[in-house]
Formats: sequence, C-alpha cells, structure tokens
Amino acid sequence: MAKDRNPNRLINESSPYLLQHAYNPVDWYPWGEEALLKAKQEDKPILVSIGYAACHWCHVMEHQSFEDEKIAEVMNKHFICIKVDREERPDVDAVHMDALQAMGLQGGWPLNVFLNSEAKPFYGGTYFTPQQWVNLLLNISEAYKKNRQELDKSAEQFVQHLNLSELQRFGLSQSQSAPSEEEFEEMYRNLARQFDKKYGGLAKHRSFRRRPITCFCSATTITPKTMQH
Repeated sequence: MAKDRNPNRLINESSPYLLQHAYNPVDWYPWGEEALLKAKQEDKPILVSIGYAACHWCHVMEHQSFEDEKIAEVMNKHFICIKVDREERPDVDAVHMDALQAMGLQGGWPLNVFLNSEAKPFYGGTYFTPQQWVNLLLNISEAYKKNRQELDKSAEQFVQHLNLSELQRFGLSQSQSAPSEEEFEEMYRNLARQFDKKYGGLAKHRSFRRRPITCFCSATTITPKTMQH
C-alpha cells in the first residue's frame, strides 16, 4: 500500500476491505450512482471487482495488478472501475455472481465482471495473472469499440435472465400485501435468537458487519415486546 500517492474515492468508505484499496493507483469508485452516471456520460464500459477481506486471491490480484502503475493506467483509461466488498454488499455480489454463472463461467473471488455503460453485464471472470489481466482489458476495450452491438445484445440477454426473480424460478406467486408490523417483529425476534451478545455479530458466524442485517435492525422499531424471544 503506497501511501505516498493521493488516495482514490475509497478513502471515504467505512469498509476495511475497500480502505485497503484506497491507495491503489486505480481510480476506484465505490458502488453507487456516481460511478454508474459517469459511465453513461463517458460511454465507457464498467469493471465491477468484488472481493472480501479474508480472500487470499483477492489480495494477490491487488498486489500483482491493482497496485501496478502501468496496469492501473490501462484500467483508468478504458473503464470506470468499481470496487465492492461482498460482505458489505452481498446483494451486488449475488447479482454479478449470477451473471457470471449465466455466462457459463465458474464463479469465485475475486469476482471481476464487465458491464456496458448501461450497467448490463457481458463478460467476467475471477483471478487473472497480470499478463492475462492486461490482455483481457485491452481485448474487451477493443471489442467494446468495434463490436458494441454484439456486446450490448449479449448483455441484454443476461439481464433478461437476471430479471427472473426467485419466485418465478421456483414457480411461486408474488404476495400483494406488505409485511405487517407483527410480521416484522417476528422476523426480528427470529434474528435476535442468533445474536452473539458476548462477541457481537451472529452466533456460529464470523463477526463481520453484515450491512443488510444492520439496516434491517436499524429500521425495526424495537420495543420490550419485540425483545421477548
């Protein structure tokens, strides 16, 4: 981690994993509207790179490729680069893992997925050696310029697959009513039974922060009745 250079946008994030990449020469964006809008404005493809703190090959690829000035120059020139912590955004991870598998490719981490400027995926992979990575970046950049229609067509097909909800896949019907207050309280009580009151987090799980669970608990009105479990 070369702290003698100016940090990128990840310096403002709270995720320890994202902060590890804050001094990469790659012009990383966190997942959000800023990056997606910039891709549209500049009509550039998007690279979404997903990993997590305990992932060995994530750190290997960072050291070999994302810390390399020349490789970062290629990434910054041709792509809008987004870094995601899968433990902070499991929803983003799940969508892109599903996309990779829809392409007939084996998933894993680091998960690197290429999207068009409309944020629709068209290619991806996991770990790449530095030379493989540079070759892939240049090939995708060239294809994006010369075969854009074909890439957009493939991306649209993958999006149609991703738009199939879990309910549709399992032949279930969508409920028309929102959960009641009583149902929310029951969900909280079921979750609270798993709280590790001594060490934090959920019992029998690693105590990393899980953003969806944190948001759910923060949004739930906790009353003495709710706490009874």
